[in-house]
Amino acid sequence: MFLQDLGNKYHSLITHMEETGYSSDYIGRIKYQIKFILTEAKNRGWKSYDDVYRYYETTSVSINNLKRIRTYLGRIMDYDHDGKYPDGKRTKMAQTEAYTKLVPEYQRLIDWYRSTERERGKKDSSIKTESQNVASFLLSLQNAGIVNLGDVTEEAVLKVFMSSNGKPHKSHTNRKFISSFFKKCMVLEQEACKKVISFIPMTRKYSKNVQYLKPQEVQLILTALEDMTNTLSLRDRAIGKLAFYTGLRSCDIAALDLSSIDWERDIISIKQQKTGTPLEVSLSAVFGNAIYDYVINERPFVNCPSVFITTGKPYKRMLSSSMWQVSTKIMAEANIRQSKGDRKGLHLFRHNLATSLMGNGVPQAVVSEALGQTAPESLEAYLSTDITHLRGCALSISHFPIGEGVFTDA
Repeated sequence: MFLQDLGNKYHSLITHMEETGYSSDYIGRIKYQIKFILTEAKNRGWKSYDDVYRYYETTSVSINNLKRIRTYLGRIMDYDHDGKYPDGKRTKMAQTEAYTKLVPEYQRLIDWYRSTERERGKKDSSIKTESQNVASFLLSLQNAGIVNLGDVTEEAVLKVFMSSNGKPHKSHTNRKFISSFFKKCMVLEQEACKKVISFIPMTRKYSKNVQYLKPQEVQLILTALEDMTNTLSLRDRAIGKLAFYTGLRSCDIAALDLSSIDWERDIISIKQQKTGTPLEVSLSAVFGNAIYDYVINERPFVNCPSVFITTGKPYKRMLSSSMWQVSTKIMAEANIRQSKGDRKGLHLFRHNLATSLMGNGVPQAVVSEALGQTAPESLEAYLSTDITHLRGCALSISHFPIGEGVFTDA
């Protein structure tokens, strides 16, 4: 039910977020959304969090801000409906409400899609994400009075994808999910699905400029991790070294269990959180000793299977979001990336490992396997900063009529 006593109990949510290390900026945004919802729900006739999100879709909010708003609304809805506190995992607002509001025909399509994709072996989390995006799209059509695929018009589809001022409020990824869904559903309703696909507008795929670790930054990080006189704890050193030398994702480091480490065979065996696929990593002494030192000399003796646990009581497994705080401490000790907007997460270490391997001529297939990637295109983000091989693509400008001094400083 919508707004189940949220006004009286949301203070507990805020207190929990403060105690578990969420930033003041993030907490402030959650507070703002709660107060905005409580103030405007009655005036605007909102009856669900889906209604709140659709309100934002009608405004000129950018795609990136819409994604953030969906995350905030998801946090609030989970707490309001189920009393669930944020657990550090990235989440977008669950759209189960959208599915339950759909007419039987639309539900039938989504049910068939889920069943078919599951039989093909696709991961449940991927099916869920795709289905949620499609359910939201179909609900928007339904709210426009279209309850049959054969009645879908180009105007109705464009209204879902574009705001009134002509700016897109559906991302390229969202478009990909919806297009893929209708392509697969063509075996059920070929003409109707084909028509819907033809109405879906093209969207631009945006690629962010990737910040990467420069050689001097790499050296400063390694120095900080080895310097036992600074303020880094044994736990944070172990996490930093593990991330730097293996490229493991933050979520996999957070989920690492004591039973995952085979000290006799020098192997770490995990099931990757993102892909669900197994991965084995050789337990090198450079980070294996750091993990051992932490477990023996600093880690509290508690009945918790996780390798890395919180420093305060009650002791429990660290969250993925806490890994960013560890990385921030390492960057601070290395005295790098201290400006506003600088990227500081552990993913920089994964990125550095990938580009270093490729720069030394390691084949892409081997790099993908080492990083536990299941799709070859996953390496594309790293190729843009493979400076060693990019230099080989540069063209000489010696044959162009450019006068001397053109590029000198003023």
